[in-house]
Amino acid sequence: MFEEILARIGAALVKCNIPYMIIGGQAVLLYGEPRLTRDIDITLGVDTNHLNQLLAILQKIPLKPIPEDIESFVKQTMVLPALDETTGIRVDFIFSFTPYETEAIKRAKSINILNQEVCFASVEDVIIHKIFAGRPRDLEDARTILLKNPDIDIRYIQGWLKEFDASIGNKDFLKTFEDILKTINQ
Repeated sequence: MFEEILARIGAALVKCNIPYMIIGGQAVLLYGEPRLTRDIDITLGVDTNHLNQLLAILQKIPLKPIPEDIESFVKQTMVLPALDETTGIRVDFIFSFTPYETEAIKRAKSINILNQEVCFASVEDVIIHKIFAGRPRDLEDARTILLKNPDIDIRYIQGWLKEFDASIGNKDFLKTFEDILKTINQ
């Protein structure tokens, strides 16, 4: 089910020249431990000015937008949630335009799914997303990914987390990451 939807989404976004990367639980499945995930999270390399283009793409995939007032919801949240009505799988399209997201999308890893290349966030960027989210499940995902992928670019992760700490304040993203690293290196 998930593979078919991921392949359709990948093909449609590439055809329309929309840069993207799969994040969240689907990316954790790629780099970490198998676990239940009920949705697909996709960061798009475009801002909300591309909403109409995305809506046209959703019709082709096909996915049904969930919000009643789509434009208002997207402006407030920067997310367009949609549903594959056949399977009940939810897909969240996240609009982005920050320097971090732009770089992360460029670093995305292409994975062949059902003869279609699908772009997944790099292992480092999945860890950054998990640290940023900060929920216990996310931090455990980050730890598991670190254990299974020992050859990651630690400095890349530290650099972005340090930048997030400086710009957001009061979050201690870098400390959280380094605390997880300590548990692994013991």
